[in-house]
Amino acid sequence: MIMNHDQDSKEYQEHDLKRGVDFIGVTVAFFCHDGKGNLLYHWRSENCRDEQNRWDVGAGSMEFGETFEEAVRREIKEEYGVEPIKLTLIRANNVLRQHNGKPTHWICLIFVSQVDPQKVIVGDPLKMTKIQWFPINTPPSPRHSMIDEHLRIARESGAL
Repeated sequence: MIMNHDQDSKEYQEHDLKRGVDFIGVTVAFFCHDGKGNLLYHWRSENCRDEQNRWDVGAGSMEFGETFEEAVRREIKEEYGVEPIKLTLIRANNVLRQHNGKPTHWICLIFVSQVDPQKVIVGDPLKMTKIQWFPINTPPSPRHSMIDEHLRIARESGAL
């Protein structure tokens, strides 16, 4: 929240700023694999901010003071209840989209992580209703609008 000074009335007004809408948001996205050619996806519930009722890989906003690796480790633990076995930063991607008719802007740090499939759980049942493994070359549908681009980037890196 910031305070803006209104010069006409000499009063301060409060404004809630939203990541990705009012300023560039920074997020980490991660493709969790089992080391055997499968990727973990989750079904986005009605409670997600956007792209509800679609398959997605893990992602989440960075918090102030976190390193890239700290953010992705925290998000993997929160979403899937597991620690990464191996973690690789692929690259950053500029994400320009529309949400409810408004432009959004995110910087997305794309990671690939190997996890133990026996330890994976639904860590956020409010936002994800189920998780499922799919072969890397056969992603589920319908899926989040950024999956195809980010999956292409991750595959071209050689990490998948």
